[in-house]
Amino acid sequence: MTSPTPDLSPDTTAGLPDAAATAALVDLAAFLARAAGQLVREGRPDRVDVAATKSSPVDVVTERDLAAEALLRSLIARHRPDDAILGEEEGHSGGTSGLTWVLDPIDGTVNYLYGIPAYAVSVAVVAGGRVPEEWTAVAGAVHSVPEGRTWTAGRGQGAFVDGRPLHVAAARPLAQSLVGTGFAYTNPRRAEQGRLVAELLPLIRDIRRIGSAALDLCSVATGTLDLYYERGLKPWDVAAGALVAAEAGAVVTGLHGAPAGEAMTVAGPTGSVEQLVAFLEEHGAASGA
Repeated sequence: MTSPTPDLSPDTTAGLPDAAATAALVDLAAFLARAAGQLVREGRPDRVDVAATKSSPVDVVTERDLAAEALLRSLIARHRPDDAILGEEEGHSGGTSGLTWVLDPIDGTVNYLYGIPAYAVSVAVVAGGRVPEEWTAVAGAVHSVPEGRTWTAGRGQGAFVDGRPLHVAAARPLAQSLVGTGFAYTNPRRAEQGRLVAELLPLIRDIRRIGSAALDLCSVATGTLDLYYERGLKPWDVAAGALVAAEAGAVVTGLHGAPAGEAMTVAGPTGSVEQLVAFLEEHGAASGA
């Protein structure tokens, strides 16, 4: 795999890369996501073992998660040595450029563990602070490892899947909407989320639990999901996928006027999102365990 060669010097306006630098960052993000995806795909043994756990015994990390993030970090150090990095497995490392790479080496690790073909490498570039409330997403790529498809987006430059422009589907009534969601790995929150789904399911076309927030958000951009919501997402889960969805024309928001974040992330076309947000707020979806 040949690395991209464009000039990636951080020419910025008000702290953000200009159009040419943004496009180059998108190209690099896609290259990085595909490189890590190749490592994950070619290195998958017949049986995948758990290397570690995180929030609970069922929230797993595999050797490929660790190896893929190590590869991403080494490539970023080669191409962008002054940038910071925030990765799911290794945390934050500082930089001086004002840009941070936000990495999820395998989004959908449980799917990967079981051989279910729905997992992705998520790579984003953000400008500003160390937390989502303080940063602006600049560029992103989500690479579906089993399918080989790559979604990309640059701030103000649209969203694409394998070079094809994306536009979010038209708004639908909730009753005609296919809705994606995900569940936490801690039992108290899972119980709450199960009760919420039970209330929502009679009001919508159907529910889907794909197991990768990045792919869910890209599915909204592609139109294979009408809506998506989830509580408890981490920055690396959504940094790239949320930009893809937004650049495809989706609204990506939280509840009660808050931005999308760990408390709640909702994505879809404007009219549909308004209906789903109203339901979630009425049912206290961002409160509790």
